[in-house]
Amino acid sequence: MASTRSFKELVQKRAGVDPEFGAALLREGIDTMLTGDIDTGKAILRDYIKATVGFEKLGEATGMQPKSLIRMFGPRGNPQARNLFSVLGYLQKQAGIQLRVAPEPK
Repeated sequence: MASTRSFKELVQKRAGVDPEFGAALLREGIDTMLTGDIDTGKAILRDYIKATVGFEKLGEATGMQPKSLIRMFGPRGNPQARNLFSVLGYLQKQAGIQLRVAPEPK
């Protein structure tokens, strides 16, 4: 388990200092959720949030309690669409990116 934790810390550290890597991590978290792997997508987004804005600032920006956000992106969390889209909108704005859903090329 120690290697997993070290890897997680490495990813969070890199996302915090490398905006391109952070944006890619944000995209990956959202893409993963859209493909149906909600738990992995939430874990990726949780790491992204910890590395970038933090749950305190995210809570202030979205009007949600930081502890609620932490639970929302935790393993047993079940975010409501309204809350999830509010968070994703803020994270995109902070990252300076705008993600769109598009059909896969045939």
